[in-house]
Amino acid sequence: MLAFAVRELGAVAGVQITASHNPPADNGYKVYLADGAQLAPPADAEIEAAISAAPAAVAIPTAAAATEADVTDAYLERVARLPRGTDRELRVALTPLHGVGGATAVHALHRAGFTQVDVVGSQAAPDPGFPTVTFPNPEEPGATDALLTLAADVDADLAIALDPDADRCALAVPTGNGWRMLTGDETGVLLGDHLLRCGGHTDPLVATTVVSSSMLRLVAAAHGARYAETLTGFKWIVRGGPGLVYGYEEALGYCVDPGTVRDKDGIAAAVLACDLAATLKAAGQGLPDRLDALAVAHGVHLTEGVSLRLEPTVRDAAAARLRATPPEGWTRELPAPDVLVLRRSGERLVVRPSGTEPKLKAYLEVVEPVPDAAALPAARDAARARLEALRAEVTALLADP
Repeated sequence: MLAFAVRELGAVAGVQITASHNPPADNGYKVYLADGAQLAPPADAEIEAAISAAPAAVAIPTAAAATEADVTDAYLERVARLPRGTDRELRVALTPLHGVGGATAVHALHRAGFTQVDVVGSQAAPDPGFPTVTFPNPEEPGATDALLTLAADVDADLAIALDPDADRCALAVPTGNGWRMLTGDETGVLLGDHLLRCGGHTDPLVATTVVSSSMLRLVAAAHGARYAETLTGFKWIVRGGPGLVYGYEEALGYCVDPGTVRDKDGIAAAVLACDLAATLKAAGQGLPDRLDALAVAHGVHLTEGVSLRLEPTVRDAAAARLRATPPEGWTRELPAPDVLVLRRSGERLVVRPSGTEPKLKAYLEVVEPVPDAAALPAARDAARARLEALRAEVTALLADP
């Protein structure tokens, strides 16, 4: 909403007070520049210098009054125009995880034609203490338990979890073995494929990050679209190039309407996900069926993240060692001073230090070819075995002093 408002109102900047998907003690703020995108160099250094040079906050003069503006209706009207299909028969279970996006998400879904929405009652109202979850991040184990229980109870077609500031969106789908959370990469590829499949774009560009699944590149090529790969973070994704129509990162962030919101937007992503799910449901299919079709077309792509908590000096030394002397058998790329990309046949490893925690983070990907639809189960089994072996190898590699 803030990213939208900056451009809608012609503001010079936007500031949002937020705990995002972090624990309640980690409250902070986000800054958007006049282009509606997150803060990026050189403006970040300029602002930091200005803060350092400024007197104490109590000594800074303030305006006598503030101008208030409500852009909610304009935002909802734009989001309601996102769906490309006409089918609207879909039952949705939703949780905002005690955040601020619940009511807005329901309004957006209703305005887009999705009126069968059930919300987790215990997590519906904003609560900065996040009382029912240890960590209000849909990626964390246990965070979506109440959502999946509700989804099963109401026989939903799709379950959606937003993080507390509603910029991340997690999806879950029913299977023969119960409900399954989709990974950020699975959802990212599904939404990108759906947008490109719907068409209506001239020379479109889609973008993702160096740590996300490489399948989006193949999907883009299949649709005749351009593809860009950036460093992590939406401040880079939305600046991926002209003609951007879609961008995503594996950490549940999706920019599905960059012409309006130049950032990840969980509510807009939820509306588009419902559009895809309803279209597939009308054809007697579900999101897993589309994932199967993409795997047959482009190969099985499995991704996983591994984090090691290390003291900053140990973390930085380990990262420097890997950059200087990569393990034998891998080719090396250095897209940024603190990012290392290693590749070998059908496998990729990206290593970077966390920007917010004393962790060394590794992102794994294996790609297994699929000769035909009948070979898909065997290809998935082979990919899982390769990913398990790669995880063990990488864990030992990162832990080696």
